[in-house]
Amino acid sequence: MVLTFIGPALIGIAVFLIYPLLAAIYFSFTRFDMFNPPVWVGLDFWQYVLFDDPTVRVAAKNTLVFVVLMVPARTVGALLTAMLLNAMKRSRSTYRTLYYLPALAPPVTATIAFVLLLKPGTGPVNTLLAQFGIEGPGWFNDPDWAKTSLTLLALWGVGDLMIIFMAALLDVPKELYEAASLDGASRRHQFRYVTLPTISPVLLFAVITGIIGTLNYFTQAAVAGSVASGQVTSGSGIAGTFGYPENATLTYPMRLYSIGFGNNLFGAANVMAVILFVVSMTATIVLLRRFKAFTGSGS
Repeated sequence: MVLTFIGPALIGIAVFLIYPLLAAIYFSFTRFDMFNPPVWVGLDFWQYVLFDDPTVRVAAKNTLVFVVLMVPARTVGALLTAMLLNAMKRSRSTYRTLYYLPALAPPVTATIAFVLLLKPGTGPVNTLLAQFGIEGPGWFNDPDWAKTSLTLLALWGVGDLMIIFMAALLDVPKELYEAASLDGASRRHQFRYVTLPTISPVLLFAVITGIIGTLNYFTQAAVAGSVASGQVTSGSGIAGTFGYPENATLTYPMRLYSIGFGNNLFGAANVMAVILFVVSMTATIVLLRRFKAFTGSGS
């Protein structure tokens, strides 16, 4: 009887998760081009990815930087925005809609619009800064500002997390705030000892999904590099602008794509996919254990 209900789910997990994972592990030890039978090469591609390709290390470093920048920025930005909107007495629905709208924009469209807004020289943002005597940076065209520009893009579309945090904040029992207020707790202490512990599962969800999403960061970085370089391409041609400028925006999934579909090294691409899976699972497990230790739920 139990298998009758969980059977469809088990079949889906086996077909769409377990089999692709096992296949990726197997193909990581082979040389194949999706047309000819795979040829076993052992650890050759593992050595190539881990030690012989410096671009993989650049891409991994960039992705780690994006995780450090984007995940805290999106989480804190969404939480602060949600708290601000929940504290409003009037026009809350209007502002909530305005803040949520950017999250509804398709990633490609939003990225193109953002790059054009920050375009050096002719972009509205730098034009406005020039009115105040400020020389605007190169944004997506400057290696020192490209990561910051993508982080601002991620922060602009924070509306999806904001809605989740708004619901979580409204779910905090008012009696806890009243009790803390009677005990003389300031707003800062109420936030620290009442709000944060209550919404901690939602914070954990936001951080875990943020890390996994950023480790798979591809579309926005690829489109931004293509548009900023002035060589707007599509399909496989977009790989020519990956990482623009100077590999500053090259992410791990982008390098995986280049190795697989650009160099036809699908064995090496599977190595990178397996490593990405292991890193994502490790980060998730570590965060879950830290959360259990923090809340004491593991005892």
